[in-house]
Amino acid sequence: MKAIVQRVAQASVTVGGEQISSIGRGLCVLLGISLEDTQRELEHMVRKILNLRVFEDESGKHWSKSVMDKQYEVLCVSQFTLQCILKGNKPDYHMAMPTEQAESFYNNFLEQLRKAYKPELVKDGKFGAYMQVHIQNDGPVTIELESPAATVDPKQLTKLEKQQQRKEKTRTKVPSESSRERNAPRNKDDPSASSGAEGDVSSEREP
Repeated sequence: MKAIVQRVAQASVTVGGEQISSIGRGLCVLLGISLEDTQRELEHMVRKILNLRVFEDESGKHWSKSVMDKQYEVLCVSQFTLQCILKGNKPDYHMAMPTEQAESFYNNFLEQLRKAYKPELVKDGKFGAYMQVHIQNDGPVTIELESPAATVDPKQLTKLEKQQQRKEKTRTKVPSESSRERNAPRNKDDPSASSGAEGDVSSEREP
């Protein structure tokens, strides 16, 4: 799970020209859910967001208080593009949790966040909608958070991907009927056998 946390003076979400959510001073959280995330990663991220010390204390000392200490608001926006892996210049999102599963997971995240804080101080956008997110970054202060289990090496494949890769390899290794016939050694008595290639298929064998 990944999150971009911004300290804001204010932030809001607009869908179809209509403002559906807004906050004053606090945190705007852009959240990207990985297909490997579990309840453990969810709880880790909730704790980190609520305890992140990005505000000043009463004496003006910076990096001393959390959003809970200051009783500020939190605006959460689901953003699957945070799970992007670049293939050249093209974004690839196969590491993002599928939509139906992600919506349930995201709603659970909001529920846990509200339960750990104050429900009336936690706002959100509209899952799956095309949103305009207006952020007035205060500082600017932007913190990137990542749950331990969400640190994925792009070279590592998920279980689903590995299965798919094995299927593709199997299809590559198992020749079709026509291939087997073409590659099969010809009998010397076979009048259709090509001259000079009797019993020798090494040149035609797949590497």
